[in-house]
Amino acid sequence: GRGVMPSIVCSVEEVLNMGYVIAGEKVTSTFEIQNTSTLTLRYSIQLDSLSSTRDKDRQRLPSFIMSSLQRTEFVGTQNYNGLSVFSIFPTEGEIDAGKSQDFIVTFSPDHESLYYSDCLKVVLFGKKIAHVIHLKGAARDHPMFVEGGVPLDVPIESLAVTLPVSPHEALKGGNGLPLTLYYKTLQEPVKSILLILEYIEGESSPVPAMTELKVGAVQRAQFASKKNMEFSFDSLPLLQQKGFTIESAKGTVEPGQVKRISVSWMPPAD
Repeated sequence: GRGVMPSIVCSVEEVLNMGYVIAGEKVTSTFEIQNTSTLTLRYSIQLDSLSSTRDKDRQRLPSFIMSSLQRTEFVGTQNYNGLSVFSIFPTEGEIDAGKSQDFIVTFSPDHESLYYSDCLKVVLFGKKIAHVIHLKGAARDHPMFVEGGVPLDVPIESLAVTLPVSPHEALKGGNGLPLTLYYKTLQEPVKSILLILEYIEGESSPVPAMTELKVGAVQRAQFASKKNMEFSFDSLPLLQQKGFTIESAKGTVEPGQVKRISVSWMPPAD
């Protein structure tokens, strides 16, 4: 007899990033698996978040109180409603020799978070893990968002609804720029960002401390509008008095795109 080694080729190597979606909506992505062996392969798709051993694994120390070096679990933020964040179709079947199979991954977050993640495993004949894909995604409450600065939340969430740390509490010393994001349609602030810029004084010509903000717009499947979204920064004279300079006081962002904005700081003369 002659032994045959099952083998596949996947169109996604390691990471499938689903990008940004509005919380409560969903987005899909497709990848392909090709059977490159000479025999029919029986496969199943497994998600770590739905693993039968997940309850047992949860008896260990929670991920959010462990150091990043100790974390081995890739399952991130989960939905409050108990439904799976990521789902896949089909979950099992057969791929004939030389043939391919398309798989649809659906990302359905129910609240805002940057840390949705899961681990997808392609298992052959119920035993061999032939391929692993890390699934990632982020959800926003509003179509436009701003990122950057010092994280005011945690990368590993519990299911408790908690408020982010105030930028004024996070800034204990030094020179920082706390920013609060407002939307024209809302009266309440919806996002706080803390930028910390460190200026190093030297004998040569002064070089300003630099950092950046990212302003982005979520591409929505239900509303395929190509209209750019506008943004602007207020109170620029006050910021300039304190030595801060923002590259773009206002501008536009296309849906599905992210714009980087430089922020610099020089100690004021007085």
